[in-house]
Amino acid sequence: MKLNRILLTIMITMSGLSAQAADGVGTAVGNWLKLETGTRSIAMGGASVAAGEGISAVTYNPTSIGLITGSDTYYSKTNYIAGISHSVIGYGTQVTPNDFFGVHLFFLDSGPIERTTAQNSDGGIGDFNVYSFALRTTYTRVLTKRLKFGVTAKYIREQIDASYMQSVSLDIGSNFDTGMYGFILGMSASNLGPEVQFYGESLEVPTEEGNADQALIKTTDYFSLPFVFRLGLKNDIMGVNSEFIKNEHNRLTLAMDAISSADYSNYVVIGIEYAWRNIAFLRSGLHFGHDTAGLSLGGGLKYKVIGYNIGIDYAYVDYQSLDKAHQFGISLGF
Repeated sequence: MKLNRILLTIMITMSGLSAQAADGVGTAVGNWLKLETGTRSIAMGGASVAAGEGISAVTYNPTSIGLITGSDTYYSKTNYIAGISHSVIGYGTQVTPNDFFGVHLFFLDSGPIERTTAQNSDGGIGDFNVYSFALRTTYTRVLTKRLKFGVTAKYIREQIDASYMQSVSLDIGSNFDTGMYGFILGMSASNLGPEVQFYGESLEVPTEEGNADQALIKTTDYFSLPFVFRLGLKNDIMGVNSEFIKNEHNRLTLAMDAISSADYSNYVVIGIEYAWRNIAFLRSGLHFGHDTAGLSLGGGLKYKVIGYNIGIDYAYVDYQSLDKAHQFGISLGF
């Protein structure tokens, strides 16, 4: 009965989050901070707050590095929609039996965008780019055999032509083994930080005299960062440690996350992963209540060579009316 009440409460909470619409849709800056990264996580629809493993999933929950044994490195390249691309490189390590540390770098390039002005609405005056950058440092501590807690401090910067904003923010997260039928509960809160403002040369407006020393400088409003709260469950339906179907060579993991954003309608994602001997993997995910993201698919291979665990992964997401995105990732454990 106790388990039923806990699961019912979680399900009601997740359903409530997905049914409500955020009041501040479109009011935050730096929405690239909410992009799904990590090839495994993307293929599972982003359902990784409880199911994430290693440095690649640190954007969903800092405690993902608490599952590292030894050290873990990761690199991925994503061909996103509308010519946008983003890359990730990360490193995580187990410092002591209970302490873990990681560094994660994210970089986004919009590709060339045609420049227009009020006087040149048809373009023909060159291009500009938008660059986004986030450097994360993460620390996770195993508090008990069943509870992990982690925090990420990150420096962020967004540059639009010659204007920019920069700031620092925090992510916090937890991973809790409920001890009941193999359910893992994950929670995280991301992008906790001050409001930001844009600066730079693009905001300067020359005076009629054309004197650069007398240029007017536009002042932008302050904008909030895109706060995100995630609540998720994970269970190995089949596997060595499964409470349901014991199997030495096959594992089937089911994960479900509810995602509540301060500037976006709330939605739910469900992901699944099948693993054969922890060598070959098939993954899929679905977004419910999301405007564009639909079905995601992917797979991967992991093999031990001369003491190194080498992993190669692929993910595909159908963003329906926008486009389809592909990601490739490489990991190295040692």
